Amino acid sequence: MTETTLIEQMRNWRHLLHQNPEFGHQETQTAAFIVDKLRSFGISNVKTGIGKTGIVASLRIGSSDRTIALRADMDCLPIHETTNLPYSSKKANLMHACGHDGHTAMLLGAAARLTSEGGFDGTVHFVFQPAEEWGQGMQSMIADGLGSTIKFDEIYGLHNMPGLPIGQFETRAGAFMGAEDGFVITVYGTGGHASRPHECNDAIVCACSVVNELQTVVSRNVDPADLAVVSVTSIAGDNVKNAISSTARIEGDCRHFSDEVSQKIESAIKRIAIGIAAAHGCTADVTYDRVFVPLINDADSVDHCVTAANTIFGPDNVNANGAPMGASEDFARALTLAPGAFAIIGNGDSAPLHNSGYDFNDDALAYGMDWFVELVRQRLKPKT
Repeated sequence: MTETTLIEQMRNWRHLLHQNPEFGHQETQTAAFIVDKLRSFGISNVKTGIGKTGIVASLRIGSSDRTIALRADMDCLPIHETTNLPYSSKKANLMHACGHDGHTAMLLGAAARLTSEGGFDGTVHFVFQPAEEWGQGMQSMIADGLGSTIKFDEIYGLHNMPGLPIGQFETRAGAFMGAEDGFVITVYGTGGHASRPHECNDAIVCACSVVNELQTVVSRNVDPADLAVVSVTSIAGDNVKNAISSTARIEGDCRHFSDEVSQKIESAIKRIAIGIAAAHGCTADVTYDRVFVPLINDADSVDHCVTAANTIFGPDNVNANGAPMGASEDFARALTLAPGAFAIIGNGDSAPLHNSGYDFNDDALAYGMDWFVELVRQRLKPKT
């Protein structure tokens, strides 16, 4: 099969996946499609049900014990697509708005090429991860043996990036993507008739004060040199027009790059919520969850990424010192299993990620596939 033919197949695979998106840990059709393609390439060692719907396909060529893992994500977002493309999502309120269809197609393409062409000595694990979007998929794969019974020396992944031109590549050593924490504050007051506020302890008024004071969490508790974001994303009361609320619920999202900052944010949120509630004659409970861990790239692995990228993208199109991003990525947990690195490649002038008008740019498929292949051949170079 020529590379031109394979790229056309990758486009078709990507469009089919785009039409049939599946939410995290529900990717049964997607997984079946991937398994069918992997076996058609000639890969017989295909493990399914790793992390519920995840897949790990292993290809060994030669006699070396060296191993490398490559990862792509499979799940979609609960967003209704508005692109009106010929291959738009067939499912209401589900779409590939983050390009996981493209990531999967690129890794399938790499698997096809490496199976037919070889050019390495060792074992490649092709990891197709479920449930990346809500930060549960990698942990579920780890619980099912990824990194323990399915071992590897290094692991790598990539993601597309709107706004970065097609044919460009970025990564960085150290902290590259942020952790994501979530919080829920429940305020308990005393409700009553809207005409008699003096008989009540208004949970909504209290909650509004809490929201205002949460704006000081970063500015007055975190070192200005450390990146941190605290965002209130939802607030709701009893939703009765002529009644003062007895409860209010505040939800929010936090981003950072270190456990120390996370602890400071949690402590400040709890202190503010409980203290302000008391000042209003109310009480408050705070639930704080750590969903995504920071993505910390191994420095040597970044060098390997860049060496391969220089070959595929050209040195002028490779940035080895990309800016850290507050967005989170479940691949971060894979980097706790073995040295590795994560990179981004250009998606061109497209709608933003997680937008109903977004679409993965098919022109990026060849770059991602070729980079995966080159990385394997450089890291598992046959001994002469």
